[in-house]
Amino acid sequence: MLTIWRRHNPAKCKLTSRTERKCRWPIWMTGTLPSGERVRESTRLRDWTRAETISRQREVGSHRNTARVTLKEWKESFLQDAESPSGRNLNSETLRKYKLLFRQLDMFTEDKGLRFVNQLDLATLTEFRSTWNDGSRSAQKKLERLRSTLKFALRRKWVEENEAAHLIPPKVRQNPTLPFSEAEMKAILKAATEPRVRAFIVVMRHAGLRISDVTALAVSSLQNDRLKLYQAKTGEPVYVPLPRGVSEALRTVPHKNPSYFFWSGTSTIPAAVGMWRRRIAAVFKTAG
Repeated sequence: MLTIWRRHNPAKCKLTSRTERKCRWPIWMTGTLPSGERVRESTRLRDWTRAETISRQREVGSHRNTARVTLKEWKESFLQDAESPSGRNLNSETLRKYKLLFRQLDMFTEDKGLRFVNQLDLATLTEFRSTWNDGSRSAQKKLERLRSTLKFALRRKWVEENEAAHLIPPKVRQNPTLPFSEAEMKAILKAATEPRVRAFIVVMRHAGLRISDVTALAVSSLQNDRLKLYQAKTGEPVYVPLPRGVSEALRTVPHKNPSYFFWSGTSTIPAAVGMWRRRIAAVFKTAG
């Protein structure tokens, strides 16, 4: 049973009764819910009638959710469905980002002493988001993943509402990325003295592929003077023409794995992408 009471400030208020209704200091609720959860928290209200309503709703909600799902059970269930080939079957990079989100949430909830998924109210999630050290675009994507995980819990009636849906996403300022000038490209290619790095850069330039795409570029994708790629969403083949010099650079580049131009196949793709980012960054630094 929950009990509501008025928390006075002796320095600013002459009233002392915990059930004083005329005072305007905040109202707190204390007690134990039918589920066994101990409660001692502010209602964030000053109106006694509204506070009584909130406390009753909290007790009724606890009756409906006596068998609550823990944060660990929620995480394991979500990741099992996400990894399963017959479930969502998410790719490895997307899974890595979800696992990172759960690791950060585990650390946060452990510090706060939270155990159940339905304890993640709007105030808690707002505080959790304030611990992120991401840029606006990355934070926006992470918020989308947080909403997705809580939507998973909502559909299974583990929570009454997806509180993350009420978090306002950060404002992202679009800064257009301009192409390198001819002089800049000459400086970059001059600085790229190592054949593998030079081939990597010219493929990115003429094929318009991302670093991760070139890192995992398959040898079988090169057909004469064009690349045969597949659209990520539809799976339809797309042919990208290459200048003769670029296709020759690909054919002559030394590669450790017979199936890939730039990936050894022994490390993970994220690790290989990170290595190529550093190598390209070194070239750009040399080129000024």
